[in-house]
Amino acid sequence: MGEHFMSYRHWRRFRQSASNTHTQKSGQRSNASKSFDPTLLVQKATEKSNIVYIPHYAFGDFSINDQLKKNISDRGYEKLTPIQDKVIPLVLEGKDVVGVANTGTGKTAAFLIPLIHKTVNAPASRVLIIAPTRELAAQIEEEFRYFSRELRLSSTLCIGGVNINRQMGTLRRKPHFIIGTPGRLKDLEQRNELRFDSFSTVVLDEVDRMLDMGFIQDMRYIISRLPGVRQSLFFSATIPEELRGIMNIFLTNPIFVSVAANPITDHVDQDVIKINGREKIDILHDLLIQKDFEKVLVFGRTKHGMNRLARALHERGFRVAAIHGNKSQNQRQLALRQFKENAVQVLLATDVASRGLDIDDVTHVINFDLPQTYEDYVHRIGRTGRADKTGKALSFVE
Repeated sequence: MGEHFMSYRHWRRFRQSASNTHTQKSGQRSNASKSFDPTLLVQKATEKSNIVYIPHYAFGDFSINDQLKKNISDRGYEKLTPIQDKVIPLVLEGKDVVGVANTGTGKTAAFLIPLIHKTVNAPASRVLIIAPTRELAAQIEEEFRYFSRELRLSSTLCIGGVNINRQMGTLRRKPHFIIGTPGRLKDLEQRNELRFDSFSTVVLDEVDRMLDMGFIQDMRYIISRLPGVRQSLFFSATIPEELRGIMNIFLTNPIFVSVAANPITDHVDQDVIKINGREKIDILHDLLIQKDFEKVLVFGRTKHGMNRLARALHERGFRVAAIHGNKSQNQRQLALRQFKENAVQVLLATDVASRGLDIDDVTHVINFDLPQTYEDYVHRIGRTGRADKTGKALSFVE
């Protein structure tokens, strides 16, 4: 395999090439494999720095509920990550916060832990958490359940793809935490099942992705209906210019906290595999039987292609699951749970799964089909090489 580094000049060429593909009109987009220069998909992970972050606090230092401290310990949390160390004290003080942090930096716990404590002390208060994708919203609610055990707090997950009537039923019981995606939350509000002015705290998570996914108007709509007096938390990996207007209307005298890590690609060994006329599934088979391919995320371009690949791999004896837009939300969550718990070795996905997934210990990402844009490529390979580990990404090219 190659050992070329991706220089800044190469990165610019790669991004321009991908951008040109991305901006072609629908139906006229060229095949991604013809648009990408394969040499630009080859890069060694940057050697990790020896600098270790020393937090200012320990979880035991915070004046938070004792059961909550026990839940944090039982969850396996020992040392605070930088975002937790900086954000938790500010949220406990009631400050508005802008947190600039990548996925995988521990930011979910950074806002859940102090908000759970505050809600235990003021059970009439309510928290609204808005996330860009169903998967991320479901992951946040799962974390909420861990941290809130034995604390008599309730939550409702409000996302598309599942029964809205069941969500309406749970909303009528006035849960303390409501976690959802913008479209479904707006739908529930317009059905008079949800009042945005009833929340004392609102969290916007991964806001740059909401922007990318076209939720900007839904965000403005929701923010316009929030109460004037509230605590507001805003998390994003980047702050593009389009988001500054949202920040100005959403936040009051916010404190900025930036712990953005190095670029995702710095922690991933990237390489290409030349097809040379072979069947891609045979090459994938030969990879998956190797010892170190323990937890593998495989990306493809189409839902039908991933379904066919899932059947073929299953027939070859591999433990495999798939997630894409044709799967119901329950099916997608089951597949994710099986992959997280190592019940399956291989998770097949379209790009719907590349954003917001927080899965530990993914050993490899394989681009069975190349993505359409550089941004999609980065989101895909960012599912590995997390939590100070080095990941591996392989791309099949002609």
